[in-house]
Amino acid sequence: MEASKVQRPEFQRLADTRVRSRLRKQLLDWFTESARDLPWRRDPTPYKVWVSEIMCQQTQIATVIPYFERFIAKYPDESALAQSDEAELMRLWEGLGYYRRARSLRAAAQVIVEEHQGQFPLAFDAVLALPGIGRYTAGAILSISQNQRLPILEGNTIRVFSRWIGMRDPVDEKATQDVLWQLSETMLPATKPSQVSREIGPAAFNQAAMELGALVCTPRQPKCLLCPVAKQCEAYRMGWQEEIPIKLGKTKYESRTEYAALLQDASKRWLVRQLPEGVRFAGMWDFPKAGPPQANSVQHFERWLSSELGGHVRLGDVNHTMKHAVTKYRITLQVHLADWKPEQDSLPKGNPLPTGWKYCTAAQLSKLPMSTTGRRLLKRVTARAD
Repeated sequence: MEASKVQRPEFQRLADTRVRSRLRKQLLDWFTESARDLPWRRDPTPYKVWVSEIMCQQTQIATVIPYFERFIAKYPDESALAQSDEAELMRLWEGLGYYRRARSLRAAAQVIVEEHQGQFPLAFDAVLALPGIGRYTAGAILSISQNQRLPILEGNTIRVFSRWIGMRDPVDEKATQDVLWQLSETMLPATKPSQVSREIGPAAFNQAAMELGALVCTPRQPKCLLCPVAKQCEAYRMGWQEEIPIKLGKTKYESRTEYAALLQDASKRWLVRQLPEGVRFAGMWDFPKAGPPQANSVQHFERWLSSELGGHVRLGDVNHTMKHAVTKYRITLQVHLADWKPEQDSLPKGNPLPTGWKYCTAAQLSKLPMSTTGRRLLKRVTARAD
């Protein structure tokens, strides 16, 4: 970090090259001893690091590991992923959430096959141009897999770096982000990747900083007494570790009620629909379900479903309720048993269902990608049937 760029007193210690070198060595020594054995670390190819980074967005590593192993077994390289069937891909991804990530992976793999001869590009700008990849992800892929000197900044390192320098400004402000990106780059070894090993180079430092944030420098009750670099940390010295990082405002969660219908035909098959583009879980399958603004009440839901199917849908009493969370919403799902009387005159011959709707057995649904609540409902009705 150039002295001319240092404006804050808390930056002064890290402006000293010797202090940065000491901190880096202490961190890397700790990482050598404490790094978790993760499948993408055993063979850090660009493809495997890429898949792991996308999966780990908004998802805990313990949850990701079995998904990653199944994913790599099914799609071992970019070409296999590019040729994947979207429904099979979504079924494999089911449960990880944020399903747009899976579609972006597939779209990026197709670009890699079409424009890069099936080989993951190793130039930063080319990686950044791939669908679903931003500055952090591009830097993580190339630094971890290729030991390239590229900074990274994500949830864990934002917290770690903010505490190291005692950052008292909100971390969601652009000016603060710029400072943290600068620090991330400055902390990397100054030598070229070809002149430094993976064990002490950018690959190790970036992973070590993230690992410290995941295991020691946690959001609440950080384990400062176990931290290998506590003596270099301004927040620890000042007693600010519980206050940093500071954010402009916390997410305000909204409560909402949604409605679902369990409707069977004479063969005991369940009515489901493939969710259209523009709605949550687009492309997945689900039982008939809606919430605001399509359904602001159970009566509104009944009218909405009748309009979707044609004819008249009658909902019974609440069969059960489910609670779940999606982004900023805390949702209560009211599940009703339902009957449907179609208007035969207005429906296509031989198929009374509109496009995107169909009847499926439980066995058939087990092979389709379903929304999280849809899968929970399926398990519930299947268990009751047994």
